[in-house]
Amino acid sequence: MKAHLLLDTKTVLSDGRIIQRRIWQLPKSNDDGVHRFKYRLYCGLNGQTIVRYDNEKGKGDHRHVGPAETEFPYLFESLAKLLADFANDIEMLSGAIE
Repeated sequence: MKAHLLLDTKTVLSDGRIIQRRIWQLPKSNDDGVHRFKYRLYCGLNGQTIVRYDNEKGKGDHRHVGPAETEFPYLFESLAKLLADFANDIEMLSGAIE
């Protein structure tokens, strides 16, 4: 059984920010055994990252903040919380990149 794509959206806002969301449900738990989702959530402007959430193999759940993409661990609790945290970060961090 292959991964099942649950969400795949791309939005370009009037101010030029790009927001992309991709979430897959895996047939079994990821390598960390925490949950069954693979995701990549991105918000950027003019080629620079504002915030990005992902869970790469071997690195687990984490997020990148700002043009330098400073990396922070992320505690995954649910898809709903992940999307809410991402939306909150977009709102809080968007002014920092202009």
